[in-house]
Amino acid sequence: MQKKTRNGISLAFEDSGSSKDALVLIHGWGCDHTTLTRQQEFFTKTHRVINVDLRGHGESDSPAQIYSVEAFADDVAWICQELDVKRASLIGHSMGGSVAVEVAFQHPHLGQSIGLIDTVFQPSVELMELLAPLIPALHSGDYESSYRSIMSALSLPSDQDEVSSVLRALPRAPQHVLLSALQQHLEAHDFARAAASCSVPVAYIGAARPLADLAKLKQLIPHLRTGQTLGAGHFAPWLVPEQVNAMLLRFFERNMHAIPHVPGVMVCPIA
Repeated sequence: MQKKTRNGISLAFEDSGSSKDALVLIHGWGCDHTTLTRQQEFFTKTHRVINVDLRGHGESDSPAQIYSVEAFADDVAWICQELDVKRASLIGHSMGGSVAVEVAFQHPHLGQSIGLIDTVFQPSVELMELLAPLIPALHSGDYESSYRSIMSALSLPSDQDEVSSVLRALPRAPQHVLLSALQQHLEAHDFARAAASCSVPVAYIGAARPLADLAKLKQLIPHLRTGQTLGAGHFAPWLVPEQVNAMLLRFFERNMHAIPHVPGVMVCPIA
């Protein structure tokens, strides 16, 4: 990991690949850059890939403060500026998708395209009822178990063996960061305002258990392209990277300039 210090706060990231085409990977709530390692490894063949640890997560510093989506986005843009990345495709998983949309809103010169992977937007009543009993325990001394229970609930029963191995390393954020980031992400952030401003190509890749109302999202982003993974829940980027990577590759090929074909990869359709 490399690190740069912004106003006394150390922000960690990995910088791989040497292409002039840049891609920024932004992980989700309580995770770190490792949950998108398989996307980093794949796209380093064709892009320069910046894989970040958001403030408060992973190897980045976690001071006592409010952890807003807007602040995360400003950090991402700052890292890009420090690395002389002037234009980039922004790929965000879960909360990272909200951060990606906010980066494009705050810094329209930077976002070249946006990929959202299982990002929350007006989730169903059924999903919120499933999660509601699990969230209060985040305030307890056993907050890590509560976090794992929430993430497990977003996964499929068939995912559980693989997901349990992923969750053993999570959360990668302390309790005060988890609480603040969750509240800011789900309650304070105006995702609709930022999404409605998106004029660049945008793709949404959902998992088998929907976290977004895509019909309403398409009202905000009429040019939205959508896809869905098969046989995987919330951690699809880790569990079925071949599906996620192929859809992102197709998205780039259709919406941006052509990029080199990656041998052995079947390009999946994205609507």
